[in-house]
Amino acid sequence: MNGQKSITRKSCTPLKVYCLPQERELIELNAKRAGRSVAGYLREVGQGYQVNCVTDYEHVRELVRINGDLGRLGGLLKLWLTDDVRTAPFGTATILKLLGRIEATQEDMSCIMTSLVQPRAKQ
Repeated sequence: MNGQKSITRKSCTPLKVYCLPQERELIELNAKRAGRSVAGYLREVGQGYQVNCVTDYEHVRELVRINGDLGRLGGLLKLWLTDDVRTAPFGTATILKLLGRIEATQEDMSCIMTSLVQPRAKQ
């Protein structure tokens, strides 16, 4: 480097925010829900960023898992429909069970999507 020091947050003057104990509790809870430190949470909110909740990412991860399950189940069904030699022992009961499993997985996916779209009740 050419002798210039980079400016960091720790070298700058901090902001102070006075708040009541219940306000502080709420801010800390919101920061925790967002998976951020209180300082990081307040910095992002103060600059106008919308802070996403960690549970949204958990729901998305769950949807990815369910989508993978549907893909595998669909692949098995496709093999059976093409009269693949590997699916010769599959009977009608097995296929009906597979279709039931696909429907159940679609219901799981629908429930998770609904929980993401509908506003959450205050906890």
